[in-house]
Amino acid sequence: MAAAVLARGWARAWVAGARLGQRPLSGQDGEVGKAQRAAAGAGTEPTIFSRIIARTVPATILYEDEECLAFRDVAPQAPVHFLVIPKRPIPRLSCVEPQDAQLLGHLMVVAARTAKAEGLEDGYRLVINDGKHGAQSVYHLHLHVLGGRQMGWPPG
Repeated sequence: MAAAVLARGWARAWVAGARLGQRPLSGQDGEVGKAQRAAAGAGTEPTIFSRIIARTVPATILYEDEECLAFRDVAPQAPVHFLVIPKRPIPRLSCVEPQDAQLLGHLMVVAARTAKAEGLEDGYRLVINDGKHGAQSVYHLHLHVLGGRQMGWPPG
């Protein structure tokens, strides 16, 4: 009897999660799998973002200055999805130091101005993934800016 009740509870949770668009966290597919693999090799070679900065990998650049670069995501998760990265490689948000405060503020300002230039007047979501549990798949700090549709809540 208890096993049947428990099984029904799990089934209800699974169905409720499916209705919300949630997927199980297990497995090595998608962004979670990429993040798990990236964490294992973090810092061992130049990232794709370093290569975009060096112009050895193409990207659709939306904004550039001496401190940062904004470009379209190659696998967009919203009608508008771009990234803002510092040119100086910082592996993770959790690795920033107090002297990085001005750069971090600059990245936010660039994200806001680029979002406005991209027509996101009704709002957008700003996401920073940190580490393998945060599903960070590229170990070069980056801000995702997503918009052009109604975002759901809660995220993740």
